[in-house]
Amino acid sequence: MSTAMNFGSKSFKPRPPDKGAFPLDHFGECKAFKEVFMKCLRDNRFDNSKCRLQSKEYLECRMDNQLMAKEPLEKLGFKDLMDSPPRKADGDSET
Repeated sequence: MSTAMNFGSKSFKPRPPDKGAFPLDHFGECKAFKEVFMKCLRDNRFDNSKCRLQSKEYLECRMDNQLMAKEPLEKLGFKDLMDSPPRKADGDSET
């Protein structure tokens, strides 16, 4: 028995994913935030609940640089962190 899909049929209409796919950061605009987030994950044995602030800051960077659609942070699960002021990623210095 074959379970091959027939993509040649006229009824197939591709559509983009609802969430989870967004442009790559080719210019490294959010690289510092990503590195801080990944270091936090490694330091905490990949327990992402301990890295929520870093995750929030990384997603804010991506939204600010049009690397993902703007979404209210409450909708992304960060309602409890809304009063936390944004901070610079480590290694991202202004001089």
